[in-house]
Amino acid sequence: MNTPHHSDLGATLEQSRSGLRDSHRRSLMRLLFLITGSALVIFACLQFLNGYPWVAVAELFASTLLFFGVWRLKSTPHLQQWVYAYLVPLFAFFLVIMLLPEASVSAFVWVLMMPVLAYLLLGKKEGMILSAPFMLVGGVIYYIHLGQVGSPHAMIDLLNMVLCGALMLAFIHLYEVRREESEQRLVDMAQTDALTGLANRSNFQGTLNRTIAECDRSGAGFALVVMDIDHFKVVNDTLGHEAGDFVLKNISRCMTERLRSTDFVGRLGGEEFGLILRDVKPADAFVLMDELRQRISDLELPYGEARIRVTASFGIAQWPDHGREAESLFRVADRWLYSGKRAGRNCVVGAGHNPRQLEILTVEAS
Repeated sequence: MNTPHHSDLGATLEQSRSGLRDSHRRSLMRLLFLITGSALVIFACLQFLNGYPWVAVAELFASTLLFFGVWRLKSTPHLQQWVYAYLVPLFAFFLVIMLLPEASVSAFVWVLMMPVLAYLLLGKKEGMILSAPFMLVGGVIYYIHLGQVGSPHAMIDLLNMVLCGALMLAFIHLYEVRREESEQRLVDMAQTDALTGLANRSNFQGTLNRTIAECDRSGAGFALVVMDIDHFKVVNDTLGHEAGDFVLKNISRCMTERLRSTDFVGRLGGEEFGLILRDVKPADAFVLMDELRQRISDLELPYGEARIRVTASFGIAQWPDHGREAESLFRVADRWLYSGKRAGRNCVVGAGHNPRQLEILTVEAS
């Protein structure tokens, strides 16, 4: 069964691979393109003055492409490809500059910028894969540039370069690992019900909206179920709220154990839960929920000297028969749920059950 940690959550937060939101990464890329393009124009002028016209022409051509990219990045759907199209030539350009006979030692400082840009724009895994080989080649070029490594000064310079590069790569990698862990904890707190470990209401609502959009494209159907624990207030009033929490945890575990891997469950609030049953027919949804109802009613939960037994009522709405919007489905499922409450509780009411009455209810709710 789906948990609130996987693809549904990622879609909700609009995360890119780097951990930045795509909108932020897009803005950062446009800024980098603008700065790099402007810098290349200045460097091109300097290269002409230093007698390297072919380098100057290449830099002017690259700056033109970058200025075009500033405009194109506003709306391109291929942001990841643009990131690679920027970083790979940029890193290669750094290496070419280092290979020039009169290259300044300060040019090798740009090697240390490679992991910073790669990790920021690509994330931990792809950032490491891209930056490490370029840094290694940069170190080799620096070794060649020094010439006689046997001299003490050259050896010190080489060791400084290697040490700084290795530390920069290690620190950035460690930072990215810790950032991802912290972000995941925040994600869990924002999208998960702390007591039961299920999706919270906002996460469930987002998943429901995405399920509707997916089914609208594919033509598949699903059922929305609203479940409420019967007489839950009695448990809280007689045994205390800790006992109520104990019941909620066990009911949640019972649901996650019974439901299919394609289903999704969340706690809507209090003793009310929501379930999304994907690719299921009305009659099958009723059978599945009736089995879950029976499992819950068969539970005997030991709590101190007490033995707690509870039941649950279910209301089922089928998409698109009972509405194409989330609000319509909730309205139908809620009305079926409270119809079951009035009928005596511990029952499943909705799709596949009393179809004549269901048809009347659907018309009233639409």
